[in-house]
Amino acid sequence: MYPPIHQCHNGHTLCSTCKTRVHNRCPTCRQELGDIRCLALEKVAESLELPCKFTSLGCPEIFPYYSKLKHEALCNFRPHNCPYAGSECAAVGNILFLVAHLRDDHKVDMHTGCTFNHRYVKSNPQEVENATWMLTVFHCFGQYFCLHFEAFQLGMAPVYMAFLRFMGDEIEARNYSYSLEVGGNGRKLIWEGTPRSIRESHRKVRDSHDGLIIQRNMALFFSGGDRKELKLRITGRIWKEQQNPEGDACIPNLCS
Repeated sequence: MYPPIHQCHNGHTLCSTCKTRVHNRCPTCRQELGDIRCLALEKVAESLELPCKFTSLGCPEIFPYYSKLKHEALCNFRPHNCPYAGSECAAVGNILFLVAHLRDDHKVDMHTGCTFNHRYVKSNPQEVENATWMLTVFHCFGQYFCLHFEAFQLGMAPVYMAFLRFMGDEIEARNYSYSLEVGGNGRKLIWEGTPRSIRESHRKVRDSHDGLIIQRNMALFFSGGDRKELKLRITGRIWKEQQNPEGDACIPNLCS
């Protein structure tokens, strides 16, 4: 029980969350609870130190009773949600579990290396009612990254968007950068940014427009031909930012 801890006139105790759920009636003796606090138990609670509930996942921390919940909400060892965007997947786990889950259950393409060449073909570029998306997982620098590519409606017109997410926490994601390039007919668009952590939902990242966005007319121009079929090739790379030993500036560490 987390304080405030309440008790009925007969001494039965329960926490404030349960007090609301039982409609102010003691679940043991059915007497009205009122607002009597059990200060003795609250004092005991203040003296306790408890391990993080993610101990089994590797967290070594021990916290005072009141600090435990705050830590657990932000603990780096807490499980990640599945980053697959095509369904409301309920799978949670550590990174290695999710990589295996994406490969085996969602049949996601897996690649090793820090460069990529992604080809997207759509026979009817006018249709985006059911958002078309693709997900590819890349393994480089000992980390995993998710490349998302999809079509969705932005205002009155469909757009195509590609962005990268880091399979880990936000602080670590800031150590990496990536670039995306799409082009054709002598023109090209280039995007550079920092991958977003999978702690943030796919929808939140997409709706922030933090990635390479291609308007439909431009996408059809890149595709060439009669503009009736969408043919986009997106290339890119991932690199790690390293601290310059002579100053505060970061220098890129490119993957060969």
